[in-house]
Amino acid sequence: MILSLSPPMASSFCGWTLQLPFLSNFRRPTVRSRFIRASSSSSTSSNGNLPIKKSFPGEPEADVVVIGSGIGGLCCGALLARYNQDVLVLESHDLPGGAAHSFEIKGYKFDSGPSLFSGLQSRGPQANPLAQVLDALGESLPCAKYDSWMVYLPEGDFLSRIGPTDFFKDLEKYAGPNAVQEWEKLLGAILPLSSAAMALPPLSIRGDLGVLSTAAARYAPSLLKSFIKMGPQGALGATKLLRPFLEIVDSLELKDPFIRNWIDLLAFLLAGVKSDGILSAEMIYMFAEWYKPGCTLEYPIDGSGAVVEALVRGLEKFGGRLSLKSHVENIVIENGKAVGVKLRNGQFVRARKAVVSNASMWDTLKLLPPGALPDSYVTGVNTTPQCESFMHLHLGFDAKEQGIADDLEIHHIVVNDWDRGVDADQNVVLISVPSVLSPNLAPPGKHVLHAYMPGTEPFSLWEGLDRKSAEYKDLKSQRSEVMWKAVERALGPGFKREKCEVSLVGTPLTHQRFLRRNRGTYGPAIEAGKGTFPGHSTPIPQLMCCGDSTFPGIGVPAVAASGAIVANSLVTVSKHSELLDAIGL
Repeated sequence: MILSLSPPMASSFCGWTLQLPFLSNFRRPTVRSRFIRASSSSSTSSNGNLPIKKSFPGEPEADVVVIGSGIGGLCCGALLARYNQDVLVLESHDLPGGAAHSFEIKGYKFDSGPSLFSGLQSRGPQANPLAQVLDALGESLPCAKYDSWMVYLPEGDFLSRIGPTDFFKDLEKYAGPNAVQEWEKLLGAILPLSSAAMALPPLSIRGDLGVLSTAAARYAPSLLKSFIKMGPQGALGATKLLRPFLEIVDSLELKDPFIRNWIDLLAFLLAGVKSDGILSAEMIYMFAEWYKPGCTLEYPIDGSGAVVEALVRGLEKFGGRLSLKSHVENIVIENGKAVGVKLRNGQFVRARKAVVSNASMWDTLKLLPPGALPDSYVTGVNTTPQCESFMHLHLGFDAKEQGIADDLEIHHIVVNDWDRGVDADQNVVLISVPSVLSPNLAPPGKHVLHAYMPGTEPFSLWEGLDRKSAEYKDLKSQRSEVMWKAVERALGPGFKREKCEVSLVGTPLTHQRFLRRNRGTYGPAIEAGKGTFPGHSTPIPQLMCCGDSTFPGIGVPAVAASGAIVANSLVTVSKHSELLDAIGL
């Protein structure tokens, strides 16, 4: 499951995320593309089918050059275009979207990343930051709605529903009355804090002192109202928003093993760390979103590729440019400032105002010449802990031939052993079958499936292996077996792996190769109370960063917010305020 909710922005502008970035373009399929390409080769893409422009788009210069077309880079570029800036987004690969792109093989359209979303159609101050960006761009994103997923735990298998009452029934059956009491106690303590966790619209944040105008002063009344509503005790509790959630759990003396395991699982799915490492603000917002009356989850019609399409439409609508197969080799520094980039083909692209890197902090470092950054900054980047990588399994199969039930759920979570911990390798498998809600993602009567182990696969097992070697193939077979077994458990006894029409296994080397991610990592493993995500500026003037290596962190909502923050920071406060006025924030 990949969670993509709206992140809270606490009073100190602390945000959070819920979505995992994934990639599984293990073999490049032939793809159709409507996007500008640096080469003249024709191709096809599940992300679009408009005519291809066969040359570099326009002059090799722009006000702002963005490196990478991930969600963060596209949000940044599209908003800058909305601000009437000349923007050029450079993408190394032949499809935009980074970890969120989609790809098609034999008529099956696969998500390479996000699969569980919430708040995409929300509007207003508390909306998902991605939804706020799309609103600013005048783009809509049709979604299917649902409210449940299947869970396979050591205690048993059950259909878990979001909402204020249904989960109590599961607790009563699988954990007992004490777990119910503790869950009620937890909700009673944290739900009043949610107003503080949701006080500031993500799109109001910028990375300079202008934030005092666009966020602090603009939303001071709503902030004050939320604190008054909480009362003295609640306001005091709000100080815990930036502390690990486990501190709240321990202060409430929650002892039930199921409750503590479930909380750890939710935390890990949200942020890649357990409850001792996740910000309380993240968890509190999630509880407020999932345990209120009428809450639903969403899946974009046409898959996660539709999200990318909407952002690219917004970028191009306002005059922004996207160039595919344009690999950035270096960030060019002149007189101590970032002035552009050099492409692999030798072409120099000048940035009149700024270069924005949507690459990870480690990969951005590789783009810079030696000595460009202070040693202390380089050491800080190189010593930042990393999340592990992923294993992926993408399948396409005939539902009738495989005996798949008509009421199959879109999402499934398998936990093999609580005692090992949810962050242990080969222990938790997440499964998404998006064609359940969006049948057009597969040929008639068939399904697409994505199973993966979220940020728990050690890169050290794969480091140095030749991807064409027998050793690599054998390791793929061994390490993917736990995913196959989870899929067989979720789909039932009629499912036979050998009958799948498409079967792809992705490894940490897949991540490293296609996402250009250092060690194939999920992102920085920064735990609450032990560190903070870096900001968006760098020691080099005119070089900024967005994406999961920057505040607010990992996941679709967070990287969308990071891209928006950088875009806002590159324009005047008055332009920023005009945009907020235009979309009613």
